[in-house]
Amino acid sequence: MIYLPKLVIIGAGGFAREVAWLVEDINKDKKQWDLIGFIDENEANHGKVLNGYPVLGGFDFLTNKSINEQLYAVCAVGNSSARLKLTKKAIHCGLKFTNVIHPSVKISEHVKMGTGNIICAHSIISVNVFIGDHVSINPRCGIGHDVVIEDFSTLYWDINLSGNVRVNTGCEIGTKATLIPGITVGEWSIIGAGAVVVRDIPPHCTAVGVPAKPIKFHKDIHEQVE
Repeated sequence: MIYLPKLVIIGAGGFAREVAWLVEDINKDKKQWDLIGFIDENEANHGKVLNGYPVLGGFDFLTNKSINEQLYAVCAVGNSSARLKLTKKAIHCGLKFTNVIHPSVKISEHVKMGTGNIICAHSIISVNVFIGDHVSINPRCGIGHDVVIEDFSTLYWDINLSGNVRVNTGCEIGTKATLIPGITVGEWSIIGAGAVVVRDIPPHCTAVGVPAKPIKFHKDIHEQVE
């Protein structure tokens, strides 16, 4: 019998179910994970079975004495600040994070990345890219050469990051957004769906439009998550 490391998905929403599907595709390509279910703090979800996998409970599930081996995890929550909060709790509970990358992803051998990352189907990641920790990249994203994507950032569907773009910590880039070469997005900023970013975006703001412009600024996210 082949031993497979056990994996849990933090979250039980739509993205979490998509990540379960991603893990199934990984296992079809090559058996890697024993996906045992979801961890979710919403008690209304406890005991449900979602697409064949149980919602095991909240983080208190991890204190179950019957669990006598290391559990691996990914946090499948799209919102960057929520992912930061949940990841802190998971680390405190002793979970070990891993990367899950769909077999269809085209990724250069000259890419460096941390851990806890989710990279969905049909994305292309070019040369000399750096991806930090707990980054979520949805399907069909194109990431050009020398791009930097820092911790806890989220790229939604069908995004184009041109060469030498820098996405700082905690950013969310909306569906079908395009960033031209050399752009920097400040930490914890949000780029709206369909935006075209032709100038640097400051930290802690929401920017929308063609060309993208800040329309509002928000509090330092670290004040919200402590």
